[in-house]
Amino acid sequence: MEYHEALNFLFGLRRFSMSPGVEATRDLLDHLGTPQDSFDAIQVAGSNGKGSTARMVDAVCQASGERVGLYTSPHLEDVRERVRVDGRPITEGAIVEFVERVKPYLVERAAAGEPLTFFETVTALSLWYFAREDVDVAVLEVGLGGEYDATSAVDPVAAAVTTVSLEHTSVLGDTIEAVARTKAKVAPADAPLVTAATGEALEVVRSVAGDVVTVGETEAASGEDLDDATAPTNGAEPDVRVAYRGRESHAESLVSVAGDGWSLDARIPLLGAYQARNAGVAIALARQVVDADEATVVRGLRSAHWPGRFEVVDREPLEIVDGAHNPGACEVSATTLREFEFDELHLAFGAMHDKDHRGMAAAFRDAASVTTCRPAVDRAEDPEVLASVFREAGVTDVEVGDSVAAAVERARDRAGPDDCVLAIGSLYVAAEARAPATRLHRPLDVPDVDAARAALRRAHVGDEAVEDVSGEATHRTVHTRVLPRQARRLEREFCSLGGDCAVSQVEVDSDPVDVVLTGTIAQFDGLLDALDGAGGGLDAVGDEIRRTLGLDHERARHDYPWEDGPSVMGILNVTPDSFHDGGEFVAREDAIAQAEAMIDAGADVVDVGGESTRPGADPVPVDEEIDRVVPVIEAIADLDVTISVDTRKAEVARAALDAGADVLNDVTGLEDPEMRFLAADRGVPVVVMHSIDAPVVAGKDVPYDDVVRDVIYELRETLFLAEKAGIPRENVIVDPGFGFGKTPSESFELLGRLGEFRALDCPILVGHSHKSMFGLVDQGPDERLPATVAATALAVQNGADLVRVHDVAENVAAVKTATASIDPGRFDDD
Repeated sequence: MEYHEALNFLFGLRRFSMSPGVEATRDLLDHLGTPQDSFDAIQVAGSNGKGSTARMVDAVCQASGERVGLYTSPHLEDVRERVRVDGRPITEGAIVEFVERVKPYLVERAAAGEPLTFFETVTALSLWYFAREDVDVAVLEVGLGGEYDATSAVDPVAAAVTTVSLEHTSVLGDTIEAVARTKAKVAPADAPLVTAATGEALEVVRSVAGDVVTVGETEAASGEDLDDATAPTNGAEPDVRVAYRGRESHAESLVSVAGDGWSLDARIPLLGAYQARNAGVAIALARQVVDADEATVVRGLRSAHWPGRFEVVDREPLEIVDGAHNPGACEVSATTLREFEFDELHLAFGAMHDKDHRGMAAAFRDAASVTTCRPAVDRAEDPEVLASVFREAGVTDVEVGDSVAAAVERARDRAGPDDCVLAIGSLYVAAEARAPATRLHRPLDVPDVDAARAALRRAHVGDEAVEDVSGEATHRTVHTRVLPRQARRLEREFCSLGGDCAVSQVEVDSDPVDVVLTGTIAQFDGLLDALDGAGGGLDAVGDEIRRTLGLDHERARHDYPWEDGPSVMGILNVTPDSFHDGGEFVAREDAIAQAEAMIDAGADVVDVGGESTRPGADPVPVDEEIDRVVPVIEAIADLDVTISVDTRKAEVARAALDAGADVLNDVTGLEDPEMRFLAADRGVPVVVMHSIDAPVVAGKDVPYDDVVRDVIYELRETLFLAEKAGIPRENVIVDPGFGFGKTPSESFELLGRLGEFRALDCPILVGHSHKSMFGLVDQGPDERLPATVAATALAVQNGADLVRVHDVAENVAAVKTATASIDPGRFDDD
């Protein structure tokens, strides 16, 4: 079974309507061997905030050292986002394996008139995958209600109801009491139910659950002040007290949370006063399951990114996407907007047909303009209907739009530099609105027909398109992901110009699909001309393809060495235990001498590191790492070389920059959120590496469907977070992370397909020096210099801008040789 066949089967289950009850899901789980019994499950129910809360619980549990599964819905771009283990989405291969296993059972059930729905089946998929990946804890966002939701097939060890409001009344009931009653049924048997519900809803939750931990808001000044503060929850002091301290930046807010004998202040990458309440619920839940002290909780919360939820995607003008999809959520969004300074508000608004449109519109009656739109999903409301609702709400400037992309473009056209553009009304709207900021166009190296066919198979275009490939497919090839209606337009336009366009056979109108374009530069020029002014988001697609192919695209220059051609970064480890040269340069005098020798040999950058990330390496305390690197950096700061500091700790990075370092090199890919803000504040380049663990965990099996594609897409989200923190794209250098969570063969595949990383529009660094990957070609630990030099030449040939190496002289020669083969006239004046 191919991936597109498995996915089409799953999405085909959407034709079946929901039947209340969890028996069907339990039967399927029994068929799978009761995978839900192999881990501790946490359920998060509620009308609003359950997704953010689930993500925060997941983050705190991960920070505590647990292996964590996270199940949420809906997804923004790819169905695989719904099922994650330690932050990484389920693999395509696992989905195929699951569907092959359950399809006969599901077909038999459907034939008997007892079909399972899409949500029931994907819930079972998540639980099966969590068991397969041996998670310790699984955090499950409840889809609808609680008592009859598919996630209630588990017996949770902890559970929460965030808030309760009228929603899905045709299913849950048309009163707050009815809605609260079904949600409260997620209460665990042996632990209190955590809730931020108030009023009548709280009384119902208490009557159903019995033992309850309440979360309530207060106005205390700090976490410690919350110990003595009271905030009434139906006349009683809440068990967990929270306070929202406001927006710290365009990407983070500060919250205070306190419970019985503990308190903390934490930064979270989520905006809005309601997120303090969600954080309180998340902490109370996590503390029931894991042993997390205050420092661990704070560290976890700060990494709890949740895309599409009041997310600032641009600042000139201010542009925000928000998946708010009911009146309560829209009112909260409107309140959060007041934390920003702007002149006028311009909305791009789309919603599902079963929502309270009047209640949602009432939150934005002061908008200067509204353009209604229809996201690419069957349940979307007619933009004409939405426009009428906003006119009734009192908005005078209302336009009927079509696609989300076109509506956002229209809102941008109306907005001045001091205005705000907000795309809102549904997570489907948020997904389509943020797509241009995260979409990638990968240039593919297809030197022959076999390589072209392999690229098409990875794009799920089907056997017929793969077999149709001819020798002409070795021109310029670009892989992208766009909405199906955009794909159809690309196919029509490009084929009319004589180019080849293969489109994925995944049949889901609401999700982006893979597209592979192959043609000459002239044909791409013709396509880009056709897309110019096409609307519907295709203008942006054309601009991005133009950049990917290097057509009319100029970069800002900052006089970094790698801007003038491939450069060499010399490794200077001032550590006793690094894998290749540990202990050689621990003494300050030896380190300085080595730096001078590398500069004399032609190093453009010297990378000073004070902590080993080899397998089994022990973490180094911050003060000790600073004591190792700072004296060396101070001593070589005046030499004619760019200085980089190799560290994963923001405190060390700050001290190194103060001492004279010019570049940050973070092997964890900005895992420490403070590193992002430090790099933005100082305006320095930062190397962002893709890594699963640092230090490396020897023998850890990391699943990839396609290591190159997967690493690129995971780096994409890291880059988006970096840009949101204020780091310009030209200041980011990407490192594929050879050996970090990759097998030797996967590291070689990254080397061979390095050119595809151009999709990220960043300089590329390759760190391969003396690594274990060369064992694949029979090079032992003490004989890897020739292989390193050969790989350096290949890296430069394949598009590397920097190579990070121990042996500078030999690798400088390799860089120059490879560069000369690409640009023979480059060294004529030397």
